[in-house]
Amino acid sequence: MGELSVTLCGVELSNPVIPASGTFGYGYEFAEYYDINCLGTFSFKGTTREPRFGNPQPRIAECGAGLLNAVGLQNPGVEAVIAEELPKLAKVFCKPVMANVSGFSLEDYAYTCARLDGQPQVGWLEVNISCPNVHGGGMSFGTDPAAAASVVRAVKAVTKKPVIVKLTPNVTDVVSVARACEDAGADGISLINTLLGMRIDLKRKRPLLANGTGGLSGPAVFPVAVRMVYQVYEAVSVPIVGVGGVRSAEDVIEMMLAGATAVEVGAANLVDPYACRDIIAALPAVMERYGIENLRDMIGGAHG
Repeated sequence: MGELSVTLCGVELSNPVIPASGTFGYGYEFAEYYDINCLGTFSFKGTTREPRFGNPQPRIAECGAGLLNAVGLQNPGVEAVIAEELPKLAKVFCKPVMANVSGFSLEDYAYTCARLDGQPQVGWLEVNISCPNVHGGGMSFGTDPAAAASVVRAVKAVTKKPVIVKLTPNVTDVVSVARACEDAGADGISLINTLLGMRIDLKRKRPLLANGTGGLSGPAVFPVAVRMVYQVYEAVSVPIVGVGGVRSAEDVIEMMLAGATAVEVGAANLVDPYACRDIIAALPAVMERYGIENLRDMIGGAHG
């Protein structure tokens, strides 16, 4: 059997498959379906300093090769996550978890990361500067290299844990943002978040989503994600977490060949709660088919 383990920012994963933030709750919900310890890790629901109700409904719209969401970072706030969600997770998951953090100011990001840095269950901080469904924060930090760097510096000043910065694809030059994050001290880069999209209700002749626009995820974005991972891999030396439209073991290996050390699976979890478990189970056979003995050897393998 091939070797599936990889090392992400100094922390070893039994395999590179990670359910993406916003598609896996705080983990224990999926533990009702299968033993989630088979995962490399997972990125829990985007967490902010204060509780957030999220955007008004409707917040989900289907489309041909994926879906649009405008949930708006609904979460109970970092204090409730620490007091309630993490203790529940500890009963069903014995590995370090990736904490996804969002904010609306540098102070928000720093406060939330500092609180989560003190939690022994948290192995990495995935700092989301790319959410397209909130106003006054989120993606606004991720579209400008200087603003992105300022978030990284604020977070790195308050944490000792690896900081992985999640970038938006809704930019002209993702490479410049990735480089700015690395220069500011980021330990890793996660990309991509969702692409801005819209559906219109023919009967009402108005946007389907109450927010107007939403983030497109699913198979439609996979080629975009592969391209951006490939470009960023050539520009930075820190590890990359590839995400966007992944739904099979073959997709995982393709993303790794582009340059990803680990691979997040997002929308597929919303279609099939067993998606990540089944991808992991399929990896050894797919590796054998392509003559792969060690997944680590695939990282960046498509580059000359």
